Amino acid sequence: MMMVEKCQSSSRTLLLFFYLFQAVALSFISVSSLKKAAMTHEEVSLTVPLLEDDHKDVLGSKIEELDPNSAHHTDTSASTVNVFRTCFNGLNALSGVGILSIPYALASGGWLSLVLLFAIATAAFYAGLLIQRCMDADPTIRTYPDMGERAFGNKGRVMASVVMYIELYLVATGFLILEGDNLQNLLPDVEFEVAGVTVGGQKGFIIIVALIILPTVWLDNLSLLSYVSASGVLASAVILGSVIWTGAFEGIGFQHKGTLINWGGIPTAVSLYAFCYCSHPVFPTLYTSMKKRHQFSNVLVVCFVLCTICYTSMAIFGYLMFGSDVQSQITLNLPTDKLSARVAIYTTLVNPISKYALMVTPIVNATKAWIRYPCDKRVVNLFVGTTLVISTLLVALAVPFFGSLMSLVGAFLSITASVMLPCVFYLKISGTYQRFNGELFAVSLIILMSVAVAIFGTYTSVLDMIGKL
Repeated sequence: MMMVEKCQSSSRTLLLFFYLFQAVALSFISVSSLKKAAMTHEEVSLTVPLLEDDHKDVLGSKIEELDPNSAHHTDTSASTVNVFRTCFNGLNALSGVGILSIPYALASGGWLSLVLLFAIATAAFYAGLLIQRCMDADPTIRTYPDMGERAFGNKGRVMASVVMYIELYLVATGFLILEGDNLQNLLPDVEFEVAGVTVGGQKGFIIIVALIILPTVWLDNLSLLSYVSASGVLASAVILGSVIWTGAFEGIGFQHKGTLINWGGIPTAVSLYAFCYCSHPVFPTLYTSMKKRHQFSNVLVVCFVLCTICYTSMAIFGYLMFGSDVQSQITLNLPTDKLSARVAIYTTLVNPISKYALMVTPIVNATKAWIRYPCDKRVVNLFVGTTLVISTLLVALAVPFFGSLMSLVGAFLSITASVMLPCVFYLKISGTYQRFNGELFAVSLIILMSVAVAIFGTYTSVLDMIGKL
């Protein structure tokens, strides 16, 4: 691959190469340092909390691994995590790339759509409490798929797992698009030539990022990457602070008044709001890892209040800064010649490099479990991981629309996994559906709201993507 440099700023080019070198170094250092600690498939689990008190393992993700060969998972970690660390893990799970799109969501729906953000946050918080009640009712429930199996048997487990796997796959695809968009924003005049064919900046950067990420997917032990991934809370804080600083001190200001309500953009707004709260599949892991499980509801309160404050602040300040011109990622609006803006952009670029492998690991492990051919496990791991990266790359190149894709994920998958299914599972496990009362009415209302968001949000997102093709 030959890169034809047309960029006018040499400083930006040096920064790009520094970023790429850092990412490559991370990948190959990870390979060499983690080879010695390779784990078998049975030992790989995403049910381990991000941070434990003894610091022995920090492997974590937003979902647990499904083992198709067993009815229940074994407990891979002792209940040794205190409330503070559980709050940190919960905040890290809820803090993600959704913070980049939430100003666009507010711009789509108008100021009054903030009411819907709070409604989604409340429903998601209540769904988290329902997950806790399900696990209190049946101690054998240790993972999110276990809840589905307890409620509806093997069909419930498969349904919960499929929703999680598809969500993770599309979020990983979104990471590639996000990287391509922001790198093109930094270097808008860069093109790539492959076999005599010129590739545009965004798609070329997507290909390069996929190649950089590929070695991390081959790892058997992701502990090192999980340390970097655990910086999600810090990354969100840095991005928020940098954006506010840019608006306040870099000449942009907060002068846009915005629109009170935009009815046509409400489905997109609600879908992106839902995407911000798509971490419920990891809640059973957080719960089972706690020393004092009765305080889990307090952990949920802290996590949801802080994250909602962060999301609301980013939405309001971003909308005031750029108004209806705000893009699907607010970093694309920031002036790249300002230091504070570059801090936000570079922070945005680094995080997906580490999180991609953690996101796709459950899919890789489930796929390997289905392969029955008698061949070397390392070869299978390389084949499955490489195939998965190539497939997400192809999807990212075919549908390179970050806002539309994340809106689809939020409407069709996030609202299903984080709100609808926990409510349905709880009604079945607790038997609440057998008697009409206030709780049944409230849970049913949340389910109906989730169905409405899923239908209208998915329809709008698909139409939007088709219109851009």
